[in-house]
Amino acid sequence: MRIFNTLTREKEEFKPITEGKVKIYACGPTVYNYIHIGNARPICVFDVLRRYLEYRGYNVTFVQNFTDIDDKIIKRANEENSTFTEVSEKYIEEFWKDAKGLNFRPATIHPKATENIEKIIEIVKGLVDNGHAYEVDGDVYFSPSTFNEYGKLSHQPLEELEAGARIMVGDIKRNPMDFALWKSAKPGEPYWDSPWGKGRPGWHIECSAMVCRYLGESIDIHCGGQDLIFPHHENEIAQSECFTGKPFANYWMHNGYINVDNVKMSKSLGNFKTVRDVAAVYGYEPIRYLMISSSYRSPINYSIDIIEQCKASLARLYTCRDSLDFEIKNAPEGELSAEIKEQLDKRVAQFIEAMDDDLNTADGIAAVFELVRDINSLVIGKVGSKSTAEYAAKIFDELTEVLGLVYNRKNETLDEDIDAMIAARTEARKNKNWAEADRIRDELKAMGIVLEDTAQGVKWHRE
Repeated sequence: MRIFNTLTREKEEFKPITEGKVKIYACGPTVYNYIHIGNARPICVFDVLRRYLEYRGYNVTFVQNFTDIDDKIIKRANEENSTFTEVSEKYIEEFWKDAKGLNFRPATIHPKATENIEKIIEIVKGLVDNGHAYEVDGDVYFSPSTFNEYGKLSHQPLEELEAGARIMVGDIKRNPMDFALWKSAKPGEPYWDSPWGKGRPGWHIECSAMVCRYLGESIDIHCGGQDLIFPHHENEIAQSECFTGKPFANYWMHNGYINVDNVKMSKSLGNFKTVRDVAAVYGYEPIRYLMISSSYRSPINYSIDIIEQCKASLARLYTCRDSLDFEIKNAPEGELSAEIKEQLDKRVAQFIEAMDDDLNTADGIAAVFELVRDINSLVIGKVGSKSTAEYAAKIFDELTEVLGLVYNRKNETLDEDIDAMIAARTEARKNKNWAEADRIRDELKAMGIVLEDTAQGVKWHRE
């Protein structure tokens, strides 16, 4: 597998630190509100990354954090006259509702920043002791100027970053690029005891601590949104490598932005879309489909027309899989067709080739639809063997499982009276009583049950 590494700006052959095992860290949400469709993209994309690596036989340890202490959370708590813990726990619970709807497979570990204060303090103290950080009046700042490789992820030297910095040099910070590792407590704010007095962690140090605690000093893949490259991920690298003296992450993967009707999504423009609101109208699965329908590094556009297209594409997948169920139920016993197996296996190889090319989910989905075309032309309605239909279903399920699609299938059953009506129609057709057969068909259609006569028998579906 080749991965586009933000660190080198090149596609590189993926080689894990430990053969057969992969350690991944994905930056999770700051839990002060419902997640928006921009949040949904890394959730879906890197869930597919984890699924694909597991499909290819790797043992994956996947960590995604919750930032549960932050200025925004404190602000929301003050607005709601509650505590930061009540706010964060509320929106973690809401996150899980949306994540489940998006078919996100829970990470191996979902740590919270507040569960790692001890590790955070240990790293901050180490950075102060080795001269990369300094304390002033209870605040602790990291000095990027002490790290010669600062800017290597964003590919900008420190001098250019300083020149573009909007941060004013105050009475406390020595340099505009210095960033907070530990913040002294303000009146009314939550705090923890530390060597520098009562305070709380800065944002960047949280992720370094959680990576170090749960995955070790060096990891295989660190991923997140493109907006996190600078300063968040740049700062993570600096503080982590200055603390451990080792490479922090070997591969960096960043997903592109979300546009709404071809305009970048933002609250100020009034085009801000939460996952919950979109799902209330279109369901969750079309959102997931949209998030993985293009290269993860490219921007994607959300619009009503596009989400409707996603729904239509999913309907084709569901129709194919339901048809396979019918074939499996009604096809005669027999051997697996070697010719059909060979053709379906080609689609698996096509899928793997696409996904091995920097997680190319767009071409991966294309391979699945080629598979659907083959199944429709070679298997469905061909009075083949049950073994052939079962093999086609196995391949279909494996590939859609990697993408996390077709997860809302329902094993629908009919009421006994409707079953009896279908049986009566079948008997009427057998006796060539076409008028009675048509009458029953029309009555069922009025009840929302559509029939289709096939060589294997009658198929039905709900309108």
